[in-house]
Amino acid sequence: MLKKILSGKTCAECRLCCVFDSYDVWETPVFTKELSERIAESRPGTRFVSKDGGYIFRVEEFGSDGLFRCPALTEKGCMLGDEKPFDCRIWPYRIMELGGRRVIAIASICEELYNRPLSQLVEFLKEGLAETIFSYADSHPEIVKPYYEGYPILLVEKEKNKYD
Repeated sequence: MLKKILSGKTCAECRLCCVFDSYDVWETPVFTKELSERIAESRPGTRFVSKDGGYIFRVEEFGSDGLFRCPALTEKGCMLGDEKPFDCRIWPYRIMELGGRRVIAIASICEELYNRPLSQLVEFLKEGLAETIFSYADSHPEIVKPYYEGYPILLVEKEKNKYD
């Protein structure tokens, strides 16, 4: 989904989006039932909890380095390939709720995009990605996370006409 502005090679070399510490474990992606079952089958011991119609990892322990690695992450990258959860396909863009409105923000941990001009990141959203994100969130509200301070907001959803 982001191939126009972010190369697969860059992502494959980085993988920071697949590793969480105790402060950002809330950022783990939301999976469908099918994907959660697929991961659990391939990685016995992986546990999920239901979250508003989706499934998130049940993070019970961190590695000796204090990190939790996504169980779908392999030596070759994500075992899910193009079937990644929507959260992963739009990362480092994040859809969040702030003051009753949905916003699209960006995670600063992705240096490749974070170091680009904000105007470029916003323009990419306006070329259709924002519409895709908001539309997906309409039918999958479980992917909308509460706004977390420090995430630069790139776009605020337009208010719907109360007469619609």
